[in-house]
Amino acid sequence: MRTRPIATAVLLGVAAVMGSLAISPVSTQAQSVSADVVVPASPVCNISPQQARFALPLRKMARRLLNGQPIKIVALGSSSTYGAGASSSAAAYPSRLADELSKRLPGQAITVLNRGVSGEEAADMLARLDTAVLAEHPDLVLWQVGTNSVLRNKELPPHISTLHQGLVRLKASGADIVLIDPQYAPSVIAKPNCEAMVALIAATAKAEHIDVFHRYQLMRSWYLEQHLPFETFLSPDGLHMNDWSYACLAKALAMAIAEAATRPIATATR
Repeated sequence: MRTRPIATAVLLGVAAVMGSLAISPVSTQAQSVSADVVVPASPVCNISPQQARFALPLRKMARRLLNGQPIKIVALGSSSTYGAGASSSAAAYPSRLADELSKRLPGQAITVLNRGVSGEEAADMLARLDTAVLAEHPDLVLWQVGTNSVLRNKELPPHISTLHQGLVRLKASGADIVLIDPQYAPSVIAKPNCEAMVALIAATAKAEHIDVFHRYQLMRSWYLEQHLPFETFLSPDGLHMNDWSYACLAKALAMAIAEAATRPIATATR
């Protein structure tokens, strides 16, 4: 494995991304919304094209779509993949993603498997990669990672090697891969290594030539640009997403996946 060159590239990428993020975390002592701000009970899920576009096409999905073959997606992650904070498993993002993709790719057989386990970190997911993911022979893997390590103040450099090991095995399976970064929530953004983890995941995706879905930036825009209070898109624990935000996340992911899987590419031929 090319762990050392990848690690160097990622560390350089982290520095570059950190310099360009210009993220200003909200003070945990000043997160209340002014009483004169009126927010609709059920806000509209507005997704811009920039928020729902991957840098790279999904080549395997594109080939299978062209050939009319069924598509299997595995969602790997921790509690926000499992669906903590949702009213039911049907409201978790993997289930909502299946519904959204059926709208955007009508007539296409698509299965989305939820392989989220609450409390896990990258190393835990790596340990069950064979049984939980690779055994399913997925065409696309959505790997949500990073939040629990941030919450537990874990050192970030070891994540480079762990992610690399997992990505090597996933790439060997031939699956398309998308990393999903942490959520924008008070307990997450209060941690000193939050921005560094977001940058590390972005840099890893770039170094490994795979896609990343910027969940952190999407949720940050809800709070800072759309002026939605945290209570609108987070469950009462102030950490996990709720039915509305899982649904909006699924919509954004479906838009990005459908576009990347139907983007004209030379290799997407019969």
